[in-house]
Amino acid sequence: MIEYSRNLEPPSRELRNNMTDAERVLWSRLRGKQLLDVQFYRQKPVGPFIVDFYCHAAALVIEVDGGQHYETEHARKDAERDKCLSEAGLLVLRFDNLQVLRETDAVVEEILKVIQERQIPPCPPLQSGVKANSKSPVMKSDAGAEHGLKSPF
Repeated sequence: MIEYSRNLEPPSRELRNNMTDAERVLWSRLRGKQLLDVQFYRQKPVGPFIVDFYCHAAALVIEVDGGQHYETEHARKDAERDKCLSEAGLLVLRFDNLQVLRETDAVVEEILKVIQERQIPPCPPLQSGVKANSKSPVMKSDAGAEHGLKSPF
């Protein structure tokens, strides 16, 4: 995960408590691993930014923009932010509030398509008692032997 400054946590929490209607609608479709069983976070600190939605498994950021994002200065800042996130390997999808509110299913379908294209396959779960990159079980009495530790038993 991309490092972020701890001082972004309080404003992130505040943004989670005061989501826009469009963000709430989209969150209702993203939360709880509803799309391909991937985890989304809302109002997540990522690098020097707080992004509306973040999915680590697909290296995806989703921004839901209000009308102010069409103003020249805001659009310039968004472009700089998108470039920075892109250089960190993240794809940024932007939707405006009206798209999310009026065409929710189409927005979710676009997000689903991107997740399918970009999803990093999860690692298979480890079997109990088997070391990673090994086919032999680890005995409890051998657990510290690989680090030069002697078993007290």
